[in-house]
Amino acid sequence: MAENLKGCAVCCKSSWSQLQDLCRLERVRCPSLGITRRNLSHFEVEFLCDYKRVREEEFYLVKWRGYPESENTWEPRKNLRCVGLLKQFHKDLEQAWIRRDGKPKKNARWLDQGVANYVVQKAKQRRALWRWERQLNAKRNHKGRIVVENEVDLDGPPRDFVYINEYKVGEGISLTQVAVGCECRDCLAEAAGGCCCPGASRHKFAYNELGQVRIRAGLPIYECNARCRCGAECSNRVVQRGIHYDLCIFRTANGRGWGVRTLEKIRKNSFVMEYVGEIITSEEAERRGQIYDRQGATYLFDLDYVEDVYTVDAAYYGNISHFVNHSCDPNLQVYNVFIDNLDERLPRIALFATRHIRAGEELTFDYNMQVDPVDAESTRMDSNLGRAGGLAGSPKKRVRIECKCGAESCRKYLF
Repeated sequence: MAENLKGCAVCCKSSWSQLQDLCRLERVRCPSLGITRRNLSHFEVEFLCDYKRVREEEFYLVKWRGYPESENTWEPRKNLRCVGLLKQFHKDLEQAWIRRDGKPKKNARWLDQGVANYVVQKAKQRRALWRWERQLNAKRNHKGRIVVENEVDLDGPPRDFVYINEYKVGEGISLTQVAVGCECRDCLAEAAGGCCCPGASRHKFAYNELGQVRIRAGLPIYECNARCRCGAECSNRVVQRGIHYDLCIFRTANGRGWGVRTLEKIRKNSFVMEYVGEIITSEEAERRGQIYDRQGATYLFDLDYVEDVYTVDAAYYGNISHFVNHSCDPNLQVYNVFIDNLDERLPRIALFATRHIRAGEELTFDYNMQVDPVDAESTRMDSNLGRAGGLAGSPKKRVRIECKCGAESCRKYLF
């Protein structure tokens, strides 16, 4: 906010809620901030820290928003109007007892220190994840919303991860923009004549009228670009419109770290997300790969569509695809996509649904995917990939890592 002083605007470093808390602390009413005589003594509960029963009356130790923990106070339940926080506290309390004793405990009159500490850590973790969720949604430029959940352990947001929406180009690498675009008025209708971008590149039109991919994996996708006359709703603009589904980053229960599940049903062959990260040279990828090996991480993705020159590193810069796990029986398939850059060494990596995906289902792709030849063109493409030393869009193969995907067809190792 800003305070007007004789025509000048002075920026305030405190948030609106912080100023409200300050007014209540100093017992000052301020109509501009909504602090009146009636709500001057209303304070907001940040989280609940402890519990006890005294002569059948329930009391909670309250951490007040805007105040240090040294100012925590015991309050009777009748004074608290935070129904959601009360329910969450007792849910966390039940989980704490189950973790320790294997079963919930009923009619406890007080909490021992270990259980109370767990509940506090869980509350702090939940707020940290909530703040991270807000940051992710503030940075995304796509329609799909991001939710974050961890009901498994006490791990908070990953450190040193920056959310980006498109490739971050590394040192010494340049993207060459396309010089021309199509003149189509209806790209889907005119695609058969070869006028649209895929035809100009002697490739097939990739999508149907619903925006679902209709070509086999292994064939490239050429979308309309910034120089085309068609609009944003063109049938040949799918990947560039970004993520449309609400997705959840969640903590897996079987030791696979974070994962991603969809909060909406996804139709077969629909675009789901891009694999985004920092574009680096293969030489730099080899150097970083040795470091990631020691960490047991797998974020290097070879752009070896025609030759193995560049790699996408999503370890520190990436989008939600950073958290998508491997499966030997995946529900996502990789496609190479070209839009504003036609350098075949630098495709965009798009993930499409291989089948109908239910709401709540985890999203996965095969880190070591195979591409089946479907006609002469894709057979030629596969042989080129073989000479290049890898499959199109396959993550950089390094150490032998045990697979925990749990699929019936599991190969036991990622690579």
